[in-house]
Amino acid sequence: MSSISERQFVGVDLHLHRSVIARLDDRGSELGWVRIDNDPKALVREARKAGRGCSVAVEATYSWYWAVDALTAARFDVHLAHPSGMKALRARKRVKNDVRDAYELAKLLRLGALPEAYFAPKEVRELRELVRHRQQPVKLQTAVKAGVRALLAKHGIRIAARDLNGDGAIAVLDSLSLPGTNALRLAAQRRLLLALGEEIDATEVELVHRLKDHKGYRRLLTIGGVGPTLAAVFVAEIGGINRFKDAAALCCWAGITPRHYESDKTVRRGHVSKEGNTLVRWAAVEAVQRNCEPGVRAVRDGIIARRSKDARNTAKVAAGRVMLEAIYHVLRDGTSRRLTNSWWALDERNDLVAAG
Repeated sequence: MSSISERQFVGVDLHLHRSVIARLDDRGSELGWVRIDNDPKALVREARKAGRGCSVAVEATYSWYWAVDALTAARFDVHLAHPSGMKALRARKRVKNDVRDAYELAKLLRLGALPEAYFAPKEVRELRELVRHRQQPVKLQTAVKAGVRALLAKHGIRIAARDLNGDGAIAVLDSLSLPGTNALRLAAQRRLLLALGEEIDATEVELVHRLKDHKGYRRLLTIGGVGPTLAAVFVAEIGGINRFKDAAALCCWAGITPRHYESDKTVRRGHVSKEGNTLVRWAAVEAVQRNCEPGVRAVRDGIIARRSKDARNTAKVAAGRVMLEAIYHVLRDGTSRRLTNSWWALDERNDLVAAG
């Protein structure tokens, strides 16, 4: 029977209401498990049965913040398991339950095979929450604008302006007099647009206030195509740039690299994986569409010139990858040669930067 002096490993299968905590000894023997109602003190108390400062694995479910913060404050060696990696490992299991999942986390941690996720510091998580909060009213604003255009289309009215918050569009909307309930709907939609716009503006002001002294943020603002919002996305979502060994690793993490299938003499390259951080991938592609740097523009325009306008989306993704590589070097070194025209010699390889 194992003594408490031996090294132990803890797996925590975290859920919304209750969690299972399982312990293993250094030889992999199961020492027992317990199910608790979610509470930071109860979690720390049960984990301490494995010894102070022991290694604990927690899967990065949507509710992991409180658990990891409590365990970190109690000086445990906390490891965050990546949900995608765990899902792949469990794909062929015939029986799955909370106890087995908790033991599996502990076993993988003991063997050094745990698919770990980035454990962002609390200040980085705060920035991420702001960046992601901004995305919600933006999506709602887009939906409401589409609703306004659809309502006007029923009456044969089309507003040419792209931005319904612009002076020209507002003047047209003020002059309209729709019949019946349509007038009430339009007024309600306009009130929603106003409220959502104020929320978006307030969030952007808060982001600028928090990041105004951030060295990496100020560096990113010098890149053509990267404004305050996109710079905030890159800083918050990427976190510590040194956790990536090179620019290719960052692009892979963002899901902007192509899939690669190779077996014997067969080699196939597919579309970009899109398995990664959605916001960073969106921001990289968004940054290349207006007033981007010469080197990035050369990639985009060169692909379109060789493959016709039908390849515009491919060209934007390819240029987005180059932009993200440049962002990596700007954050790490303060500058990047990828932003100059001379860096990129347009050749056949450029068509393979992004998905076909």
